[in-house]
Amino acid sequence: MAVLSNLEPKAVFEYFEKLCAVPHGSGNTKIISDLCVGFAKELGLKWRQDELNNVVIWKDGTPGYESAEPVILQGHTDMVCAKTENCPKDMAKEGLDLRTDGEYVWAEETSLGGDDCIAVAMILAILADDTLPHPPLEAVFTVDEETGMDGAFGLDCSDLKGRQLLNLDSEEEGVFTVSCAGGMRMDCVLPGARKPLAGETGYAVSISGLQGGHSGADIDKGRASANTLAGRVLYSAMEQVPGLRLTGLRGGRFDNVICPAHDAKVAVPAGQEGAFEAFIQELDGVLKNEYAGCDEGVTLTCKRTAVESALSPEDTRRVLRTLLILPQGVQAMNADFPGLVQTSLNLGIMTTEDDGVHFSLSLRSCIATQKEDLARKVRAIVETGGGTAVERSAYPGWQYQRQSAMRQRLMDAYRDLTGRDGRIEATHGGLECGLFIEKLPGLDAVSLGPELRDIHSPREKLGVASTERVYRLVCEFLKRSK
Repeated sequence: MAVLSNLEPKAVFEYFEKLCAVPHGSGNTKIISDLCVGFAKELGLKWRQDELNNVVIWKDGTPGYESAEPVILQGHTDMVCAKTENCPKDMAKEGLDLRTDGEYVWAEETSLGGDDCIAVAMILAILADDTLPHPPLEAVFTVDEETGMDGAFGLDCSDLKGRQLLNLDSEEEGVFTVSCAGGMRMDCVLPGARKPLAGETGYAVSISGLQGGHSGADIDKGRASANTLAGRVLYSAMEQVPGLRLTGLRGGRFDNVICPAHDAKVAVPAGQEGAFEAFIQELDGVLKNEYAGCDEGVTLTCKRTAVESALSPEDTRRVLRTLLILPQGVQAMNADFPGLVQTSLNLGIMTTEDDGVHFSLSLRSCIATQKEDLARKVRAIVETGGGTAVERSAYPGWQYQRQSAMRQRLMDAYRDLTGRDGRIEATHGGLECGLFIEKLPGLDAVSLGPELRDIHSPREKLGVASTERVYRLVCEFLKRSK
């Protein structure tokens, strides 16, 4: 039985439930892409699917709107697959277990993927509604937005005629985004070979209980990164227990998610076990005090474990010193939009391989030169530590357009429906609008969406009433696009 069958708008939640029934994490989008193609075929609409699994669907304007300027409706089909520590679900193979109390929709023990499948569901519902007056529509469903906007990067836009874009990838109702940060990823390696132990005792060191969150939307909330804390904890422990050797570091799965947990292994010189354990216990209290207001669940523990090899003390010091000084979080605030983060970075993924420590960062800034300077700083720090840093997946920012007839029409519709003025804002998050603006000269764009809480985490929730209001707004905007 459908879990969301009693929710309105009925068609939106019906499509949303069907989309959630198939796995669609980033890099695993073939099934959901084919599902969207199947919907287009059922509706008798023209469609195109590319080798990346992007899908474009066209629908002609309704009577009286045939010659109106086309509108592009856009969202992405991939989601960040996050789950609780004890969740047995294989999100690469299984759909989500949806739940609702009538006020919110969530997924049991996993992220919901409302970012951004609620957009896909809304667009499909619009395409299926033959009673809705609208101009020619171009529905664009991109893939792998969460891991570098690869779908939007690779999308051929030559057959898109619209120069008005509604991107439905925002998470706060009544907020209309008109500018976003550009960004890039950096993949770094600090080399080091493990060697046999010389009588040391192995320890597993765990950092857990952190909230994590989105590295764009939540980076200003003061939440701790477990990867960054690991560098601090182990460097400090090395100072207290000279000769400590690093065996392994592992934390995070996505570079655009603030890392909520980290597991490390170290080798402690014989006779120093008591000092090491006492220091870790003491530092646990220090962290609880420091993060009492934003990450009060932080927990630092250690326990003895079997360890066969570790980096040399010299390589350990070099690696941990580099991680200690690597910046994390907000680097600059925006002067034009009070409260907006202008430049930041996030140490999202860390692993230890045979050749050393690998880690990936997400850098963001609405000022291209600041983004470049931050990348330069990261590269200098890593290279000083004997490592390498390689940039990838750079994407452009989206500059604010002061005059916009499309935006004014949307604002008027919002005011008429709600009696309130919408908020025009910029975001520190990355949106695909910048890429579409780069590919389609003269494109005007606005990003909006319903209420979504705690995206990219198992606490993610979608507001039901908010979804209905935003859907009604998009339909009203289309009616006025004549």
